[in-house]
This record gives sequence, C-alpha cells and structure tokens, in this order.
Amino acid sequence: MAGAFILGCEGPDLTPDEAAFFRAADPWGFILFARNIDTPDRLRALTTALRDAVGRDAPILVDQEGGRVQRLGPPFWSDWLPPLTAMDRARDPVRAMFLRATLIARELRGVGIDVNCTPTADIAGEGTHPFLFNRLYGRTVEEVATRARANAEGCLQGGVLPVVKHIPGHGRAGADSHLSLPRVDTPRADLEASDFEVFRRLADLPLGMTAHVVYSDIDALPGTISGPVQAVIRDGIGFDGLLMTDDISMGALPGDMASRCAGAIAAGCDVVLHCNGEGRDMEIVAATCPVLQGLALDRADRALQDRRRPVEMDLDAARAELSALVG
Repeated sequence: MAGAFILGCEGPDLTPDEAAFFRAADPWGFILFARNIDTPDRLRALTTALRDAVGRDAPILVDQEGGRVQRLGPPFWSDWLPPLTAMDRARDPVRAMFLRATLIARELRGVGIDVNCTPTADIAGEGTHPFLFNRLYGRTVEEVATRARANAEGCLQGGVLPVVKHIPGHGRAGADSHLSLPRVDTPRADLEASDFEVFRRLADLPLGMTAHVVYSDIDALPGTISGPVQAVIRDGIGFDGLLMTDDISMGALPGDMASRCAGAIAAGCDVVLHCNGEGRDMEIVAATCPVLQGLALDRADRALQDRRRPVEMDLDAARAELSALVG
C-alpha cells in the first residue's frame, strides 16, 4: 500500500539508488522540478522510470503555472506569461485561462506528467508578497473563482489533474513562505467572505494543497500543521478531495523534518509533499508518514479515478485563439 507522501528526485535521470529507495518506500506520487527537466525524450524516460520503480501508474506532479513558476520551457515547451499579466491583458479572461490550462496540460501529458499544481486560487491584494502576486488570477472573489474553475476544467480536458492551492488562502500573506512564516491577522469573518469563499466554490476539485500561513484569528500554528485550520478546510470550506501539504521542507514551518510530517498528518493532511530530492530528508519522510488508509486512501483513489484521456482538439486553433485573446 502506498505511503502518504510525494517525493522528488535529484536530477534528469533516476539513479539506481533512488529507484531502489522508491521501490522500498513506495510514495503515493512524485514531483518534478527544473533540475529534472532536459529533453522531451529524457523526461519521458524519467517519468517512466519513476512509475516502474513503484510498479504502478503513480501520479507525477509539476508546478507549471506560467511566468516565473514553470518548470518546462523553451526550446521544447511553450513560454507562458505570468498568470495575472495574462488575465489583465485578456479580452475574455475566463476563456483565455481555459485555453491556456488546456494547452499546458497537453504539453505535460506528452512527457508523462499527469498532475499540475494549479489553479492558484489565492486573491491578489495590496499586501500580497511579490513571490506570489503575479502568479494569481485576479483581485476579487468572482474573478479568482471563475478563472480558477476555468483553469481546472482546462487541466482536466487536457488529461491532467488540477491541484487547487493554497487552501484556505495565501493572498493576504506579506511574507514568502519559502523563507519565513507569514502571519495573517485578518478577522475570520472577513476571511470567510473572501479568501475562504473562493475555495468554497472550488471545493469539489480532486486535489488541494495547504498554505504555510498562520491565521491568527483561528490558531497560532501555520495551516499545514493546524487542526483548527484543517477543520475550516474540511467543514467550513467543504473540501473533501485529497489534501497535500505545500512543500514540507519550506522555511515557514517550525521543527525538524519528522515533527513537520507528523504534525501535518495529525492536523488532517492526507499526504505530505517533499520537494528537494535530498536522500536523508526523504528517508525521514518515508519513515514518519503512514501508509494511505481510511478516508485518505478513499480520497486518493477518487482523485486518480478523475484521470482521463485528453479531449481531442485543434491545438493550433486553440493557440491562435489564445493569442488573439491575450495579444
């Protein structure tokens, strides 16, 4: 039975030691970064090798948002505008987002990647940290919710599962959670009407990712390891998909690797996401996290059942339409 964690590897080729470790640890899935990307043939060989290591059609994730956060790029894959720039330029932002997400998904599927860590459904505001701001889709609940829905539908039509993030909302955070712990002091009632409401409208999506953010009106711990925040996600927002952590090795979280993993699972996360590919860290993650079972296993199985073949479409016509919409 697969472990309740997702892991990365160090480079563009799977080493024999990594393959042996993955075979023994049996992570639920894998995540790729720029360090893993070379040519399309080499990338297809890597995704095949990862699945061979665990002996099943494991999900393989990537962050392919466009702009600063895109792991695959020229000369083999498209270069995408930052999402907020594209949305601000588009004559029909919802249609543009759907086309963009569909085309990205088709490129990912072509190299064996079947999960994209989008839509990024946080609301852009005056206090949003620059690390996140231009990755977002709009400045109001309606803008973000409708465009995020279009993104998710485009992912699915392109044959890729979407991961809605960062639940229950990262847009008000004024710090970069890769480096330090953001704190949001907004009253809960205001969060319920704005940040949380976006995710409430997307609660039916199959996969979600937490925010390493303290919501001081709810709990003193960051959301990823906070039981009260996880209760908001499950009971208040109504999200019943597979909930993964944001990268468990980021600087926002306190404690060592084992305590972070244990805290996330105890708080209610289904799966721990570990991204840096460092062997010792991954050994700790694998030793600390349980196997998928109970509700977490049910959610994982439901999510994978949503994987589907890409819908046939004229890709050249879609690119031309997107270009006409965005300019």
